[in-house]
Amino acid sequence: MDGHRDFAEFYGASFHKLAGALYVYTGDLAEAQDVVQEAMIRALARWSTVSTYEEPAAWVRRVAWNLATSRWRRLRRGLELTARGHTEQHEPGPGPDRVAVVAALAQLPVRQRQAVILHYLEDLPVAEIAEIVGAAEGTVKSWLHRARTALAERLSDLAPEEVDRV
Repeated sequence: MDGHRDFAEFYGASFHKLAGALYVYTGDLAEAQDVVQEAMIRALARWSTVSTYEEPAAWVRRVAWNLATSRWRRLRRGLELTARGHTEQHEPGPGPDRVAVVAALAQLPVRQRQAVILHYLEDLPVAEIAEIVGAAEGTVKSWLHRARTALAERLSDLAPEEVDRV
């Protein structure tokens, strides 16, 4: 198969899942799509090498997360100000339970939120998360533990079956 078609299939299979995870991380769908797009552009430029990796998606995921983190650091104040005044187009959206979960995630420290998203939304093992974020596995486990504790407190009003649906 030629490289461009191979990349196109990879892109189609990977883009939305990664953009969804980064949306939860950044809180901004356009920002999430931008960093994933940038990571995909970088992957395409190196596709002859990246395509030989056991998991090309892991390489793209790491680049996208690094880009999102860099942008977050650089634009944190601007994003906070924008988020306060930002209104989204009203389309049928998530239910109140999902909104509560996303709001609770947004209150977590950045590293805890990142660990939760990578572990529970991206289904990554602790070892891979540790590699992506450049931390020890024990540190990632600690972040996950603290995040679960904080989320349990913040979401205690939701019935267990409601949390499962989110």
